[in-house]
Amino acid sequence: MPTSPQPTPTDPVRARRQQVARWTLLANRVGYLFVALAVATFIIGFAISFNGAVATIVIVSLVIGCLLLAPSIVLGYAVKAAEREDRERGL
Repeated sequence: MPTSPQPTPTDPVRARRQQVARWTLLANRVGYLFVALAVATFIIGFAISFNGAVATIVIVSLVIGCLLLAPSIVLGYAVKAAEREDRERGL
């Protein structure tokens, strides 16, 4: 009975790096979505009537967006730099 070839073992560091890259991409998208929500709410509130609820939505959206974007941008650059270094070293 022939045995099937074993799949090549994946590097756990690269697998983890790819997982971090996926999460940072998602955090970037959601973070920018919250920033866009804050800008749109501000513009609509400025045009119609700017009240406490509009201000709260703008502030909360900006805070959530910044909390998501700050680490995801840094981690995204770290993943790209690590991948580039691996390519340069021939790994």
